[in-house]
Amino acid sequence: MARETAASDARDIAAAVEVLRGGGLVLMPTETVYGLAADARNPKAVAALYAAKGRPSFNPLIAHVADLATARKLARFDHRAEQLAQRFWPGPLTLVAPVLDRFAVCDLARAGLETVAVRAPAHPVAQRLLHAFGGVLVAPSANRSGRPSPTTLADAIEETGDFAGAALEGGACTIGVESSVVGLLDAALWLRAGGLPRAEIEALIGPLQEAGADAKRTPGRLALHYAPNAPVRLDARAPRPGEAFLSFGEGPETEPLRFSLSEAGDVVEAAQRLFAALRAADRLNPIAIAVAPIPTTGLGEAINDRLRRAAGHIG
Repeated sequence: MARETAASDARDIAAAVEVLRGGGLVLMPTETVYGLAADARNPKAVAALYAAKGRPSFNPLIAHVADLATARKLARFDHRAEQLAQRFWPGPLTLVAPVLDRFAVCDLARAGLETVAVRAPAHPVAQRLLHAFGGVLVAPSANRSGRPSPTTLADAIEETGDFAGAALEGGACTIGVESSVVGLLDAALWLRAGGLPRAEIEALIGPLQEAGADAKRTPGRLALHYAPNAPVRLDARAPRPGEAFLSFGEGPETEPLRFSLSEAGDVVEAAQRLFAALRAADRLNPIAIAVAPIPTTGLGEAINDRLRRAAGHIG
């Protein structure tokens, strides 16, 4: 079982680097969710990461880099990728582009594709780890595949801590949903709603096209994803008997089965609380988890995407 650290100091980072260089796995914080990290060059480590998550090997992983200079060595960045990276990195944006260095991110991590998904996380602990490691890390969310993503170290340890040789504390994640994913091949494709609103991306590079069916082989597009054990019922105005309830704005008093995503009706706050609320509700073993309607504006698009996947409504 990985040890939960009180604070991520230089010794913690050094210990995590040693684990990674030895082919082990490390729990690491990002601003979006906690990740389970492995050396992107090492197929054996990547295979262990897939096994720890129970993740299908046809689902590619995101390569985490410290900066744009490193990303340029991994992928062929056109002017659109350059614009986006310079404006939004480090931050919650993943760019999918043609791969350049097939060894820095091994074939297994890319699921055999000729593209690579890359992002530079903004969390200071993640940045320190990447600089100390001196290479590329693949770091999908630290949940078991299909489960809600962890936004605290305690939840990450509960999910996949038994497989990690080190764990880094970074506090609660400030964004709480995974990165937005944009494909930059011929057309610019909207592959996954996430922590950076679509409107901000389109304001910089123009309209994004909706992804087709073949884009399922990009990170985070499996139909049943982020799912708790209890079934999820969407757009619920109130809970039914035996249901836990995730409210948005003022909601009915259903304690202890009510979990407020945001009393103020703030989608940013709701994104921060979403996965933690799903996990807390699921621990009560309700007959279902009912979720109040949430607007689709801003981060609301990412929230609704995750909720539809949790309910198995995206194919």
